[in-house]
Amino acid sequence: MRLPRLAIENHQFAGIVVMLLTALGLVSLLTMPRSEDPQIQEAAATIIAVLPGADPVDIEELVADPLEEALNELEDVERIDTSIEDGILELAIEFSADQDPDDVHDAVIEQVNRIRGDLPAELHELTIFEHDTGHTNVLQVAIVSDSAAYATLQRLAEKLETRLERVAGIRKVETWAYPEQEVRIAVDLALLAQRGIALSRIMGAIQAAGANIPGGTLDIGTRRYNIQTSGPFDSLDDIRRLVVATGGGKVLYLADVAEVRFAYADRTHLGRVNGRRAVFVTAPQKEGSNIFDVMDGVQRELAAFRDDLPAGVDVQVVHDQSESVANRVSGFLVNLVQGVILVGLVVFLAMSIRAALIVMLVIPVSILIGLGFVDLSGFALEQMSIAGLVIALGLLVDNAIVVTENVSRFLRQGHSRTEAAVQGTSQIGWAVVSSTATTVLAFLPMVLMQSVTGSFIRSMPVTVIFTLSASLLLSLTLTPWLASRFLRSRPVDKGAARLIQTVIDTRYRTRLRQALARPAVVLLAASGVFLGSLALFPVVGISFFPKSEKPLFLVNVDAPTGTSLAATDSLVRFVEGVLAERDEVKTVTTNVGRGNPRIYYNAIPKRARSSHGQLLVELNGYDHAAFETTLAELRTRLSGIPGARIEVKEFVQGPPFEAPIAIKLIGENLEVLRRLSREVESLIGATAGTVNINNPLATPKTDLKVAIDRDKAAMWGIPLVEIDRTVRAGMTGMPVGQYRDPDGEAYDIVVRLPIDASGGTRLSDFDRIYLPAATGRQVPLAQLADLTFKSGPLMINHFNLERSVTLTADVAGSASVDAATRAIIAGLEKMEWPRGYRFYVGGEFESRQESFAGMYKAVLVALLAIFGVLVLQFRSYRQPLIVFAAIPLAVIGSILALLITGNSFSFTAFVGLTSLVGIVINNSIILVDYTNRLRREGRSLVEALQEACETRFTPILLTTATTIGGLLPLTLGGGTMWAPMGWTIIGGLLASTVLTLLVVPVLYRLFSRENASAA
Repeated sequence: MRLPRLAIENHQFAGIVVMLLTALGLVSLLTMPRSEDPQIQEAAATIIAVLPGADPVDIEELVADPLEEALNELEDVERIDTSIEDGILELAIEFSADQDPDDVHDAVIEQVNRIRGDLPAELHELTIFEHDTGHTNVLQVAIVSDSAAYATLQRLAEKLETRLERVAGIRKVETWAYPEQEVRIAVDLALLAQRGIALSRIMGAIQAAGANIPGGTLDIGTRRYNIQTSGPFDSLDDIRRLVVATGGGKVLYLADVAEVRFAYADRTHLGRVNGRRAVFVTAPQKEGSNIFDVMDGVQRELAAFRDDLPAGVDVQVVHDQSESVANRVSGFLVNLVQGVILVGLVVFLAMSIRAALIVMLVIPVSILIGLGFVDLSGFALEQMSIAGLVIALGLLVDNAIVVTENVSRFLRQGHSRTEAAVQGTSQIGWAVVSSTATTVLAFLPMVLMQSVTGSFIRSMPVTVIFTLSASLLLSLTLTPWLASRFLRSRPVDKGAARLIQTVIDTRYRTRLRQALARPAVVLLAASGVFLGSLALFPVVGISFFPKSEKPLFLVNVDAPTGTSLAATDSLVRFVEGVLAERDEVKTVTTNVGRGNPRIYYNAIPKRARSSHGQLLVELNGYDHAAFETTLAELRTRLSGIPGARIEVKEFVQGPPFEAPIAIKLIGENLEVLRRLSREVESLIGATAGTVNINNPLATPKTDLKVAIDRDKAAMWGIPLVEIDRTVRAGMTGMPVGQYRDPDGEAYDIVVRLPIDASGGTRLSDFDRIYLPAATGRQVPLAQLADLTFKSGPLMINHFNLERSVTLTADVAGSASVDAATRAIIAGLEKMEWPRGYRFYVGGEFESRQESFAGMYKAVLVALLAIFGVLVLQFRSYRQPLIVFAAIPLAVIGSILALLITGNSFSFTAFVGLTSLVGIVINNSIILVDYTNRLRREGRSLVEALQEACETRFTPILLTTATTIGGLLPLTLGGGTMWAPMGWTIIGGLLASTVLTLLVVPVLYRLFSRENASAA
């Protein structure tokens, strides 16, 4: 290999190139985007359709079925999930992961627009959303006051919204938890009946008078003038003076039959912070922005905003994602420093201070160069790329150590420093290239994974690949040049080096000879240990992604569907009281009527519902044991509350899925599905570890139906639509136009019955509703319709166009989701299923199967690519198989490490195992490559094996020790997310290193002929 000589002879140019690449990385480190998690888009979309007043069956027939049939015509559709409740439909469509998210979104919009004419004209809303984690709010601010009017809080929230929208990097600011103001026209229907005036006439008069119809233009001479007509209302007095009837020489104004005033719309969302009334302002960051820069701008705006607050109003930041990002970045820096110190200490003890400094210099330079290319590739600095840097930290020093150790060996043989650097690096140059290539190829298939999980983790393998590539370049250029300048001409072995040599002389040499003399025994023993470790795998268990390990959790409060907002609020206040008793609770952010705005990338809040409340709870700090204890105690305290289902829910890492455990029951008849769902609910409840079980069909829904006597309505000449419109206007309110005040603020004009002091409508209000007959007489609603209570489906779900119901559950503490799910599946398989009914397992189980399937492909592709590289290097099919023997040896250590440390085989452990494929064979490459070299020099097979193993014992030991040292900080401090991956790699490295030094030479002897020339 000529590159080391060229680098040394042209060290000025090589130095400039390295400095430029390092400078690029330093600039990237200072300027590249920062966020907590990767921002990913899915090839999916969600459609929300609102049809007020329609029950689930009507929406299913009129909206769901046409939409599903149209969308199912699109290519590469993988699943369609539809949820239908009173007045609202939510349809989620997912495509195969290799589809472009933007193209998918455009195709869905086009298909929906194509059939829009076939959907009901009364659809109030038809909205299509992309699936994008970039909509996660990085900021949630509460404007808190016990005394200020909601109009004041709304004005302040909108003022803060305007301020925050000016901050660079803020995506979209939203305000929450206050009732909108409206112009309320409280019509006295009984008085209208006396005057013989229909409500529809009042509504028509308001709509006509409020219309803004341009009068056109008129040319007078050389000038053109715009013609202004009556236009919209200028004030509330204009609305009050609206003429609604004339007769007998008298004029009847709207103020004569109705009260016109500003009022609040019906409350749908209540907000509190630590029990105090609050409205919320939230904001996500733009993709590619730096969260720290964004939050600096936010803090400046908040400081200025606080200066203008009226008395009795406070501002509190209840969620600031930059704090979590700062912890991750500072944690990486700590891990980096710890790793550098550990690596340097190992090299110093085994070689020399100068060799240690050379190796330690390579670490930050490689990381900076790698970061520069990560930035150029469009990735941010977030938890996945940070983890990639820490993984690379344990791997990138291998090349520098191997090169430095070999150069030192040549120096000890009496070569000059320059010649030792050139020959020492060139001798193992291609082996270093091959070992780096195999490690890179192990990570490369992860980059190509086409799934949500692949998108989520992609920045990690990209970071590792760029950083390892940088370390390879430096090991063949910078490292030999530094060695030629700074290593001593006659290196003195350190105490650790002498200790290692003593181990070789007294222990390893003897064991190696014994192994080479009895190859069958060695292979049989290694095979037995491997099979034994596989038998332990079920004990280790399988999981997906771990809990988030944040001092945050949610408490979901669900009352029976149809429960009023006030009744739900009383349940939520009870939970607030329970939380207030606990000293470890720092902040409780309460939402009644909907979920808390989205502040975690895979936690999607529930849409508005009067029976739902959610509390975001922040603790003073995070300690795993104390956190689990708190949650367990709260679950016990809040269980069994009459009239409510209360669940305490942790945040979970990884791509979003509906729940840890999700069982879909599929069939046509809703009553059969309800019966089956109760049986499955009991089965889930009897499974150890399950909590927060949710069965949407557990309780039926009861509606109040206005049963119209169509014959009577026809006899009186009253159209059905007039009855429906009058009931809606009287009980809920009917928007009939807009009023814009002098400041430009727009308010809905809403016609409805006068509301009593309690702020709501009552059953007796139906007696106040009159309808105009064709004869001019006003007919009471009671003569035309009966009020009856009717039971109906609470919710209708579709899964891939079939009716279904989804039961969900969480698992408590450290209980295994996989074990619980498999126990439930076993129970489901024993059930007697009616013909045409079946179950489908979703949740974490489904996501894990899909993700692991992608990883299986990644491993297979990696193995084939690595095998190809080894065949190219060794020009042999046998020797790559010898090198591959390190892989099952590594599996032994990985399983034992996970078992001993109490970690399950999670997705990150699978990532670790895939990484291990490329890492552990490096030692085998070095052994086989040097053995081949010695055989070409004339050594016998056994002599070459003995010398190669003894010569490479030290660099193999050092690279293993430094890799473990680099990974140890992440493993010990990375929590449940990264500990399984770290222990998988560390355990695999330890086992493969020990066994490789015996098994690989044994296999080499068995698969090689004594008189054959090594490739």
